[in-house]
Order: sequence, then C-alpha cells, then structure tokens
Amino acid sequence: MTICATEDTMAPAGPLAGRLTIAADGSYAARLARHDDAAGSWFPERWTLSGPEPYAVPLQGTQPEEPDSALLPLTDGRVLILRRVADRFAVSLLYPAGPGTGELLLGAVATPRLTLLPPAPGGTLAYALAPEADHTTLWRVHGGANGPERVTRIPGRCTGGAWLDRGGRLLALDRELDGRTKTMVVDLERGGETALLLQITEESNDRLLLADPDSGLLLLRSDAPGYDRLGWGVLGSSLPVRFPECLRPTGGTLTPFAVQPGQMLAPESCAVAFRMTATSGTWLGVWRPSERQLRQYPAPEGWLPGTGLWTADGELLLPYATEAEPCGVARMGVPGVPGEVVEPVGAVLPVQPVGAVEPVRVVGPMGPVRQVEPLRTAGQVEPTWAGAGKPMGPMGPMGPMGPHRSAGPEQRPAQPPVEPLEPLEPLEPLEPLEAVEGPPSGEAAESGGGIVPDAGDADNRSTASAQPSATDAEPQHIPGHPQMCRPVPLQEAPLAARQTRWSVISGPVRISGGGCAAG
Repeated sequence: MTICATEDTMAPAGPLAGRLTIAADGSYAARLARHDDAAGSWFPERWTLSGPEPYAVPLQGTQPEEPDSALLPLTDGRVLILRRVADRFAVSLLYPAGPGTGELLLGAVATPRLTLLPPAPGGTLAYALAPEADHTTLWRVHGGANGPERVTRIPGRCTGGAWLDRGGRLLALDRELDGRTKTMVVDLERGGETALLLQITEESNDRLLLADPDSGLLLLRSDAPGYDRLGWGVLGSSLPVRFPECLRPTGGTLTPFAVQPGQMLAPESCAVAFRMTATSGTWLGVWRPSERQLRQYPAPEGWLPGTGLWTADGELLLPYATEAEPCGVARMGVPGVPGEVVEPVGAVLPVQPVGAVEPVRVVGPMGPVRQVEPLRTAGQVEPTWAGAGKPMGPMGPMGPMGPHRSAGPEQRPAQPPVEPLEPLEPLEPLEPLEAVEGPPSGEAAESGGGIVPDAGDADNRSTASAQPSATDAEPQHIPGHPQMCRPVPLQEAPLAARQTRWSVISGPVRISGGGCAAG
C-alpha cells in the first residue's frame, strides 16, 4: 500500500471536507462528514478498515468543525486534527471515549498556513509544512517530546510530500526556487539535511507524485518533453526517465493515488491506480510499466475520489459512501495482478536417434501344471471345502484351468509309516525349599508371611522392601537351563508334564492345566 500526496490534497488553500485519508498501515481512515440536519455541519469520522467489515465511528465534539480542518489517522486508532484558530493552528488528538469523544490538545503552531503531510511510515509520527514567502518550515506536530517541534527550515516554497523508505527517514518534497520546481529529499535523521533528488534538465519543472519504497518506482510529472507529461523512473537507477504514450490521455487528467506493495526490486511489475477525470465524469485506470497500456474501469458508486490502497495480493480497495451504505469498501481484482515475470524458455537439446531394436524372442507354450499334494501327518483329518453344488477335490472347486479330478487311492503315492514315539519318563518331584529365615518384623513375623526386610535395613526408618532377597546362585538340584526335547504330539503328551513355580516365601505352588494359582 502507498499513500501519495497529490496536488489536489496538498493544495494550501481549499476545503478538505469529504476527503478520506488512510493510515500508514491501512488499518484506519478519517474524513470530515456532514450531519443530516438543515445546517449541514461537519464532524470528524473515523473508519475502521482492518476488521472483516468496515464501520465508521463519529468523533464529533461540542461544536461543529470548519470545512478546512485537516485529519490524519494514526495506527493506534486516534485521529489528529488540525484546526485554524485566529492566526495559528491548534493540534489535537481525537479518540472514542464511551458514548462521547475524548480530545487531547498537543499544542499550537503560529503560522498563516499549515498543511499536513501524508502519514509517515510506522503510523505514530505526523509532520506538516508551513510555507512562507521565501522559505518553508517542516514541523513535527505529533511524536515530539513537548508538543509540535520545528525540524528544519528549507529555502523556497515546498509542497507535495512522499516517503522514500519504510523507516520514515527520507522525505521527498517539491521545492519552488528561482522560478523552477525541483524535487529534493530531506534526511530527518541528520537534522533535516537536504539534497537534490529529481532534475531531468536544468530548465524543466520536475515534481514527484508517488513513490514506492519496496520497488523504488517513481511516478512524476515534468515539462522536460516540452509540455507536462507523466513519466516514471526507478529510485537509484542510472536509466533515464520514460514518458509512456498511454499515460497521455486526451480530454482528461490522470492522477496516481496508490501503487501495489511487496514487489521487491521489480518496479516493472507494480500496478499503479489512477484517478481519471474528464467532463464526462470520474473513473479508474490501472497501469504497469511492463504492460505499456492503461486499463480503464468504472468507479464504484459513491467512491471517494483519489483514495484507495493495494493489498500485497494485488487487490485494489476503494472506499465509498452512499445513502444506503455510508461506510463501505469495494474490492476489485485486476486481471494480471500480481505481475509475475515469466522466465524465458531455454534451448531444447536435439533428440538423439534411437538405434536398431533387437527382435523380441517368442516364448513357447508353457507345460501343464502339476498338482502338488499337501503334506499330511498321521491322524490328520482331510479338510472339507464348501462348494456350490460341484464336486470338490483336495485343493478346491473347479478353477480357471478346468475341472480338477480328485486323486484316488491308486494314484496317491505310498506314504512311509510314521513310527510312534516312545513316551517320556515322568519327572521326579522336586523337594520343597526351606523358607528363608529372617529377622521378625511385627505381626508379619508371627504369622510367618508378609514383607521380609533386608538385614541391613533393620534400624532405618524407611519402608521395607516387598521383594524377597536375591539368591547368589541357582539351587543345585535345579538344572541351570531346560533340556531340549523332541516334539511330542498333543495327544501323546504325558499328563504329569506340569510346570512348577517356586516362591521363596510360600514354597512350591503347582499350576494346573486350566488356570494359574497365585503364589
């Protein structure tokens, strides 16, 4: 988003009523609106643009405002107002305070003329120009330590105003000196040092209309071609200023008011919005340096001319006010936004010819598939498959290879007889282990069970361990590892093959075949 100071908005004289000024970040806007009463008095109105739907809040005081009062919205929601009071200008801050309006007086500037500059980057500072006969004073009307402060005094009469960076350090002004108008830059961090910024020829009048800090695009008006023309250049570039023919309308005027942000180092891709004015009315124009054409669009009903902003996505927002909707924003998507630079297609390598292809060998027919009999052991029952009313074989019903005939007893190869295994000798019963003796521990010692504390913990105050003492080695009569036995069918397993689980505390516990007994 870029807010530019056009020649209309920066005119020292003339009413400012009805003109909308947008904050630096696009969150708020402010204008002078009229009451519906018979007098048609003016009052400040703040617009909120950052929410899902725009809405307006009146900031009217105890008395109506003059139509030449200037407004500047800040990013914190307050609105700076500049009122003429006799031979000076009073600077105040307006803000909503419950059902009414709060006002904070910042100070006054004794000068016959005082013009607000466009919102400074950051949205917390405000500057104004006080032009006089042979010099112009730059004032910081908000953001100083003690009210309005004088920044610098510039020889000549200065108008316009555009910010060249996002930090609010470099301010461009159009200075009229010795009958010629040139654009100069003011360095605010060096006490207001000035330097020449724009001069096409020594005899030309060169004015800066719009500047985009992201891309460095500059829109200017100059009579260097022989008469006033709109041209464009790039900040810091050595290329000359160009004056496109498409920006030379017949029977009307063009005034730029917004440029698309976020196009870093790509000024040719920036979309610029123009207000086109003629005897037939007012409408919109969109132009890019890379397209070399001016697209024209009808303006929305009730559009506040010369106000709007671009989003980073390339959408143009146009505030409007009608009787049915006094606070609205029209969104217009311009074709071709954002402008993407298409990289040129590189040279295509020639296609290499393919060599001769060897002939494909024909594979002969496959032989018949031989059915493999499943391996069965003695006593195994042959499974039965449920068929759909068709004879079944050992491997299933009729398949894609044709019907399969079951192999009869005469076709089945002879199976070697299975020799029965010799029964294992029953295991000898194990002798029960003797209970481990330990020091008595309260009632548990009398009952012969419970928690057995360690000997080393007899005198401490901690809870005794519930785990039995670890043995140094396995019992001598228990084999260290079980012996590997031959597999035994389940039918021939001896009933005496039951496992035995030992408990150091309670002795041997037998585990039956159908469950587990707790030890």
